[in-house]
Amino acid sequence: MTKEKSLCQFGYNMSINIFFISIFTLLLIIFFGFKPLDIKPQEFLDVPVFQIKTFTLHELNKKGLITLMKGDEALRYTDRYRVKGLDYTDNSRKYIANMRADNGVYRDQESTLDLDGNVLYNREDGLIFKTDEASYNKKTSIANTKSNYVLYRDTNIVTGNNLEYNNQLNKIKSKNIVAKYQLQESN
Repeated sequence: MTKEKSLCQFGYNMSINIFFISIFTLLLIIFFGFKPLDIKPQEFLDVPVFQIKTFTLHELNKKGLITLMKGDEALRYTDRYRVKGLDYTDNSRKYIANMRADNGVYRDQESTLDLDGNVLYNREDGLIFKTDEASYNKKTSIANTKSNYVLYRDTNIVTGNNLEYNNQLNKIKSKNIVAKYQLQESN
């Protein structure tokens, strides 16, 4: 009986040793075989502050209304508004300028407006131009487009590309111009 008991203990000790050796081997394989995941923390720097629908934004000073901006929907970020269905009116110069577009980005600090999609620029004296994209700087009163455009005033039509229109100085620069212009007789 003692011989059988000692063989049982030997088998029992042997199976425990094999168990611990296999666990130790498995842990070594995991330690050297697997690399830890390189998870980088996400930084959400460009998160909207709030979202608004169907809005009108008025900018006033001592003289009265300077800017009127309307839209169907807007996201307000810390430095800009991203607007759908933009209707922007600048009343800070001699002539009131109105701009409409499918989408727009208005930056407060730079006083710039980037317009995209079916852009319509309309000045109160009858000057109108249409294009696909444009930008407007409120400080300098300059509207720019690198795209093709069509400019109207009464029955006069001008087409071209790379338009730069200065609302304050009433000057236009452009490339590849084709104009249909009626000259008026002088008395």
